[in-house]
Amino acid sequence: MPAPVPRQRDTPAVVSGQAVLSATTAPAVPATAATGTPAAAAPAPLAAPVVPAVPAPVPPAPVPAPAAALTLLVIEDDPAGGLTVPEMLDGEGNRIRIRTARNLTEATRLLTPDVHCILLDLSLPRGTDPAGTDELATLRQVLRIAPRHAVLVLTCEADTERAAEAVRVGAQDYLHRDELDGRLLSRAIRYAVERKRADIAQYKLAESKLRAQENARLERGLLPTPLLEGSDLRFAARYRPGRSRALLGGDFYDAVRTPDGTVHAMIGDVCGHGPDEAALGVELRIAWRALTLAGLCGDDLLATLQEVLEVERPHEEIFATLCTVDISPDGRRAGLCLAGHPAPLITRPGRTARLLPYEDSGPALGLLPRARWPRRQVDLGGTWSLMMYTDGLIEGRIGQGRERLGQDGMVEMINRHLDSGLRGEHLLEAAVTEARRLNGGELTDDVAVVLLDRRSGLG
Repeated sequence: MPAPVPRQRDTPAVVSGQAVLSATTAPAVPATAATGTPAAAAPAPLAAPVVPAVPAPVPPAPVPAPAAALTLLVIEDDPAGGLTVPEMLDGEGNRIRIRTARNLTEATRLLTPDVHCILLDLSLPRGTDPAGTDELATLRQVLRIAPRHAVLVLTCEADTERAAEAVRVGAQDYLHRDELDGRLLSRAIRYAVERKRADIAQYKLAESKLRAQENARLERGLLPTPLLEGSDLRFAARYRPGRSRALLGGDFYDAVRTPDGTVHAMIGDVCGHGPDEAALGVELRIAWRALTLAGLCGDDLLATLQEVLEVERPHEEIFATLCTVDISPDGRRAGLCLAGHPAPLITRPGRTARLLPYEDSGPALGLLPRARWPRRQVDLGGTWSLMMYTDGLIEGRIGQGRERLGQDGMVEMINRHLDSGLRGEHLLEAAVTEARRLNGGELTDDVAVVLLDRRSGLG
């Protein structure tokens, strides 16, 4: 009685150039061999693989198949052995390996990462569709369990319409049983694999474009155009996301001029990184602009923003730091409120840059209920420049040690760039670039820097 050959093993190519994908793939062993009776009449080729008549060269040790070699998984239910898959070579001359499965259960087990293409016989039973209403139920199941694999379907010539529908459902191509030969199948496999790769690449490209559009919308929310029409102040800003994150972080800023001529500016930082923090930053910025245009300022404004944060934040641990300034219509005075945020830097003609007073700062938003944020009055003078920034600028390391740039190091760096003649946007760009260089690479936190100046100033 013939000895069955396990179907889940790779099917070897025989000398005739064809591999039959059925239980009769290997030659049958005579019954007398199983009982121990000598088989004198057995054909010589059966004995040759065991004891060669002529010493053959010792084959080299088997090596793993190269990465370019293709593997085909055939899913078909043909116990009679009628489906014969010819030996095939890929474009590099490597033999295409073949695995067979009689049902989807076996196919799931054999669907290892080295399988490149699936050949599905559409005559298989319809799996999870016992009612038989969906002629492509098996194909849909295959596409679900193998979403990243190329799929070819096999059918008879009279069933071309269903084969075309299979391609519309998700298969890469279809073949007819009666025209199955090695050259055609090899070309179809390579075409299907490359088409699947192109489909995946196209999907990733579309996904990347969608993410870019989402990022652009998010950026417009975090980094808006200031509303300073009618003011003699000049505005500049720079933003750099930490590391290489696709989404912006939680840094945000804004500047508006109210009808009474007062210029209000702020910069803030939501702790953490990612879309949730960025979305919360957008909400806080929009709320700040709306509340400012509605006439709120100082402690009342920050207390309301804290209520917004407490309602909108995804976790109770989330907090935000904030720095707000309101500059009088004549530009000579400003009110300053700090909510756990580093103090701004001010520069006047003939003087070195220095930090504004920060002894009366309040806690970050979201840390303490019913907190208070004192508003400190600051004399600016006639000509000045005011730089607000997030802590990503000062928390970068200096060299290989644990020392950080800090506020003192930042003040020294800004004074050095001022002495070299840098002003406005060039000054901001140089500051961010040097902080990154001192850190030895991309900063771990996002950096936002805003510059307001009046008359000559830093501009």
